[in-house]
Amino acid sequence: MELNYRFRDPALAQLALTHRSVGKPNNERLEFLGDALLGAIVAEMLYEAHPKASEGELSRLRAQLVNGQALAVVARELALGDGLKLGPGELKSGGFRRDSILADAFEAMVAAVYLDGGFDACREVVRGLFDERIAALRRSSKDAKTRLQEWLQAAGLPLPQYELVASHGEDHAKTFDVSCTISEPMTFTAQAHGGNRRAAEQDAAELVLHRLLEQPRAS
Repeated sequence: MELNYRFRDPALAQLALTHRSVGKPNNERLEFLGDALLGAIVAEMLYEAHPKASEGELSRLRAQLVNGQALAVVARELALGDGLKLGPGELKSGGFRRDSILADAFEAMVAAVYLDGGFDACREVVRGLFDERIAALRRSSKDAKTRLQEWLQAAGLPLPQYELVASHGEDHAKTFDVSCTISEPMTFTAQAHGGNRRAAEQDAAELVLHRLLEQPRAS
């Protein structure tokens, strides 16, 4: 995959690939700007692709696309790691392979395109990179429990624990309170309410997955 953009000022692209371990100037300010640009453009794309989705659903979809692991995948497809400038310590420890460094470099590159060519050029680049990813989200039929389990398994972490907290009402109109708990990478419990236990488990799993995807990256 290619970035599909030619810089008028190549120094901006070089700055986007300069990690803070090198010293100053580095890509931290660009990463800050790129994070905001990326979030806005992906939000626009999701708004168009999912006209019936609620605000919460759109937020969850964006979190699936704009998180450290997902952005590191894009960075690897663009081979950004090959051009990273790292300090001796990061270079020795293999920082060019680290998700957080790659994701930050990608966000910085988005900002570099914006500063070099303007918002329309930046928007075109991001849309080109995320069109198929958003289409894949629309095709996906996996439920929240499955997606949470797969996320944890991919990270080599323990599976979630579901517990019936309480049930309410008559047998013909019972409602259920269910909790979903994970122990790693952090201890977190979400609770949801549903007309049946399975529905409540799905909603609780969605809350946990959203929390995981919102976690800040460690640089």
